[in-house]
Amino acid sequence: MGLYMVVEKFRNGDAAPVYRRFQDCGRLAPAGLTYVSSWVHETMDCCYQLMETEDRALLDQWIANWSDLVDFEVYPVISSKDAAEKISPRL
Repeated sequence: MGLYMVVEKFRNGDAAPVYRRFQDCGRLAPAGLTYVSSWVHETMDCCYQLMETEDRALLDQWIANWSDLVDFEVYPVISSKDAAEKISPRL
Protein backbone atom coordinates (compact mmCIF):
# COMPACT_ATOMS: atom_id res chain seq x y z
CA MET A 1 0.00 0.00 0.00
CA GLY A 2 1.19 3.48 -0.81
CA LEU A 3 0.91 6.22 1.77
CA TYR A 4 0.43 9.85 0.76
CA MET A 5 0.65 12.98 2.86
CA VAL A 6 -1.81 15.40 1.31
CA VAL A 7 -1.50 19.08 2.15
CA GLU A 8 -4.80 20.83 1.57
CA LYS A 9 -4.83 24.61 1.42
CA PHE A 10 -8.37 25.90 1.66
CA ARG A 11 -9.16 28.46 -1.04
CA ASN A 12 -9.28 32.00 0.34
CA GLY A 13 -8.22 30.50 3.70
CA ASP A 14 -11.86 29.54 4.27
CA ALA A 15 -12.54 26.14 5.83
CA ALA A 16 -16.33 26.58 5.99
CA PRO A 17 -17.13 25.48 2.41
CA VAL A 18 -14.93 22.41 2.84
CA TYR A 19 -16.55 21.37 6.11
CA ARG A 20 -20.00 22.08 4.65
CA ARG A 21 -19.39 19.75 1.70
CA PHE A 22 -17.93 17.10 4.00
CA GLN A 23 -21.00 17.38 6.25
CA ASP A 24 -23.36 17.08 3.26
CA CYS A 25 -21.49 14.54 1.10
CA GLY A 26 -18.85 12.79 3.19
CA ARG A 27 -15.24 12.32 2.13
CA LEU A 28 -16.10 11.61 -1.53
CA ALA A 29 -13.27 9.08 -1.76
CA PRO A 30 -13.51 6.31 -4.34
CA ALA A 31 -13.39 2.67 -3.22
CA GLY A 32 -9.78 1.64 -2.76
CA LEU A 33 -8.68 4.98 -1.27
CA THR A 34 -8.51 4.90 2.51
CA TYR A 35 -8.44 7.85 4.89
CA VAL A 36 -5.87 7.20 7.66
CA SER A 37 -5.79 10.39 9.72
CA SER A 38 -5.69 14.18 9.47
CA TRP A 39 -4.60 17.28 11.31
CA VAL A 40 -5.83 20.83 10.77
CA HIS A 41 -3.63 23.87 11.26
CA GLU A 42 -4.83 25.96 14.19
CA THR A 43 -5.53 28.86 11.78
CA MET A 44 -8.10 26.60 10.05
CA ASP A 45 -6.71 27.39 6.59
CA CYS A 46 -4.81 24.17 5.94
CA CYS A 47 -5.24 20.44 6.52
CA TYR A 48 -2.64 17.66 6.52
CA GLN A 49 -4.24 14.37 5.58
CA LEU A 50 -2.72 10.90 5.39
CA MET A 51 -4.30 8.70 2.72
CA GLU A 52 -3.55 5.13 1.63
CA THR A 53 -4.06 3.39 -1.71
CA GLU A 54 -2.46 0.92 -4.09
CA ASP A 55 -3.62 3.01 -7.06
CA ARG A 56 -2.37 6.62 -7.21
CA ALA A 57 -5.07 7.42 -9.79
CA LEU A 58 -7.71 7.01 -7.05
CA LEU A 59 -6.09 9.84 -5.15
CA ASP A 60 -6.43 12.04 -8.25
CA GLN A 61 -10.12 11.12 -8.51
CA TRP A 62 -10.66 12.16 -4.89
CA ILE A 63 -8.75 15.42 -5.42
CA ALA A 64 -10.98 16.23 -8.41
CA ASN A 65 -14.00 16.12 -6.08
CA TRP A 66 -12.51 18.90 -3.94
CA SER A 67 -10.34 20.94 -6.29
CA ASP A 68 -12.88 23.76 -6.56
CA LEU A 69 -12.46 24.43 -2.82
CA VAL A 70 -8.94 23.22 -2.05
CA ASP A 71 -5.44 23.47 -3.53
CA PHE A 72 -3.50 20.22 -3.07
CA GLU A 73 0.10 19.14 -2.63
CA VAL A 74 0.72 15.37 -2.55
CA TYR A 75 3.80 13.67 -1.12
CA PRO A 76 4.45 9.92 -1.18
CA VAL A 77 5.64 8.96 2.32
CA ILE A 78 6.76 5.91 4.28
CA SER A 79 6.49 5.25 8.00
CA SER A 80 9.37 6.11 10.32
CA LYS A 81 9.79 2.38 10.98
CA ASP A 82 10.12 1.67 7.24
CA ALA A 83 12.55 4.57 6.86
CA ALA A 84 14.72 3.21 9.70
CA GLU A 85 14.80 -0.23 8.05
CA LYS A 86 15.63 1.30 4.68
CA ILE A 87 18.53 3.35 6.03
CA SER A 88 19.92 0.72 8.43
CA PRO A 89 22.39 -0.82 5.91
CA ARG A 90 24.07 2.58 5.64
CA LEU A 91 24.51 3.03 9.40
